[in-house]
Amino acid sequence: MSKRSERKEEHLALAQMFFNEKKQNNFDQMHLLRPALPETRVNLHSIETNMFGKKVSAPFFINAMTGGSKKSYKVNKALGQIACQTNIAMALGSASILIKEKKEQFESFYTAREENPDGVLIANVNPATPAQDAQRIVNDLQADALQIHINSVQEIAMPEGERNFLWLDNMREIRNTVDVPIIVKEVGFGMDSHTIKTLKSDGFDLLDIAGSGGTNFAEIENGRNSFDVSYLEDLGLPTVVTALMAKKAGANFIVSGGVRNPLDVLKGLVLGGKYVGIANVFLQEYMQDGQEGLLSLIQNWKQELVGLLAIYGQNDLKYLTQIKTYYDLPLKNTIDQLI
Repeated sequence: MSKRSERKEEHLALAQMFFNEKKQNNFDQMHLLRPALPETRVNLHSIETNMFGKKVSAPFFINAMTGGSKKSYKVNKALGQIACQTNIAMALGSASILIKEKKEQFESFYTAREENPDGVLIANVNPATPAQDAQRIVNDLQADALQIHINSVQEIAMPEGERNFLWLDNMREIRNTVDVPIIVKEVGFGMDSHTIKTLKSDGFDLLDIAGSGGTNFAEIENGRNSFDVSYLEDLGLPTVVTALMAKKAGANFIVSGGVRNPLDVLKGLVLGGKYVGIANVFLQEYMQDGQEGLLSLIQNWKQELVGLLAIYGQNDLKYLTQIKTYYDLPLKNTIDQLI
């Protein structure tokens, strides 16, 4: 097994080790005002939407997790089957490994497309990936969109991580070369206002703000390190805060980072997210209860989200931003300082 593949498997193991299903985050300090008289009925079609030209059954999706090792082949195969059965989108983990290890690792990614030939599949590469390689990865995986992940904190925490963060020029090359929509994605530390405005003004049309509150890659990389970089674990912007920054900037964005349940999904949509991404909660459900367990969880989430829309007086996703919000004082203070 190559060093890159070993790292992929270590990430899966450490994500499981550090997972805490009861972990609190800033979504707990955000509240939605509910009408006692909603004047609605549960509409099973109310959460259907379109994503990259394809109809999906829900606005939440399986966000980027893994690929590039034997264990990740099994995970992506199961996730692809589940995405097909539930008709939700799926994003793959970073496929940049395919540039040097395509022959050995291609199937660990492509299995998700084999299991879900007509669904929404999103590829993922690092920001230094040569543009032509990014296009080849999109073509080979038959991807409907491409995430470019930006992860400087993770790289600094990673023992063998990148130390050159001059990314923007190459990201422009990828955007100008690749023939599917581009998503610029953080990995759990959030995007600041300046970065959001820079990317928006530079023509990047969709951002995944991926704030703190869920998987912490500084914590994961610190678990692989021979020296302590735990001080990096608190560098992230809370998901609610970075989503409000994106909304104020007028960006199109995806909400992810610490989404634990259907109410968090609804809050992400109320904040203005076009879609909501979930990674580790789904991964750990699969690890604990298998494919049937995760399939049942996602089907339940869809039913529960439909019910939430009804009790908040809504039956159309495009009007969710009209739901009134209020915040506990610690989060409100952060919002007042930064937005």
